[in-house]
Amino acid sequence: MPCLPSGEILLASINLLNQLSINYNTLKKNFFNLKIMSASYTPFLTIISQQMTIYLGMFILIAGLFGGFLNLIVLLSLKTFRQCSCAFYLTAMSFANIAHLMFSLIPYIFIYGYNIDWSSNSMIYCKLRFYFVQLWLLTSFTCMCLATIDQFLATCFNPYWHRWCNIKLARYIIIGFFLLWLLHGIPSAIYFNVIISSTNLNQTICLITNLIFQQYYTFGYVFIFMGTLPLTIMVLFGLLAYYNVRNIAYRTVPLVRRELDKQITQMVLVQVIYNFFVLIPFVIVTLVTFNFPSNDQIAFIQNFVIIIHNLYFAVSRN
Repeated sequence: MPCLPSGEILLASINLLNQLSINYNTLKKNFFNLKIMSASYTPFLTIISQQMTIYLGMFILIAGLFGGFLNLIVLLSLKTFRQCSCAFYLTAMSFANIAHLMFSLIPYIFIYGYNIDWSSNSMIYCKLRFYFVQLWLLTSFTCMCLATIDQFLATCFNPYWHRWCNIKLARYIIIGFFLLWLLHGIPSAIYFNVIISSTNLNQTICLITNLIFQQYYTFGYVFIFMGTLPLTIMVLFGLLAYYNVRNIAYRTVPLVRRELDKQITQMVLVQVIYNFFVLIPFVIVTLVTFNFPSNDQIAFIQNFVIIIHNLYFAVSRN
């Protein structure tokens, strides 16, 4: 095997080192540019999230308050609706929706749109805010579920189930559930506290300070009570009520009662369909994000579905 002169070997080595140096500098430059792009991408998502919270949130707030008061005017102005148990549930739901928008959406817009968080500076407001948010949210979902169940019972073939559809019983049921949710919120008033942020020692935040309650709040309250359970009840009894209404023409029912059942059931079914498309993104994203660590992209998606979730309390369906 022929041997190369030492000069040629030295020259080849120098060329190889120069080529490696050029490749290293190129990789370093590309990596630096990638870091710049990643750093600029994160603030972009943050800005988009803030603008979406402000403008879409304000639209939902205004539409929700207007729609809620419109619902109350319609449901309370007609004597036929005032004597109907299903309409009573929808009236109570409208009250709860208005209260929820005021106690939940307004602070949410200030926190995630303008970076103004009053709950991080006041212990009392920190506790009361989350107490009333869960109170009115669960009351609204309960009223909608009860309205759907009421219409299923009212349109059943067996007259035995019709006895459960009366305004007096509806009042007692609403009062009972309202007291239940008042008690349910007590742990929120206890375990939500203002503490020093772990990422910024000069900043205080309002967080849950009990690990067990944190797990219940995440899986029980957020995933089940805010999404899965009410959605399941609404869809199930909505479909059953729709089946009953389709066969109501074959029953011996007074014409006025038949038309009233059809009208109210139509209102409830439109609400159920609307709720399905509004609540299902929240359920899916909540289920998926349980298995992923939090980052800017996930925070952006969560903020978006929470805004969509608030559409449930906003748009008039009557």
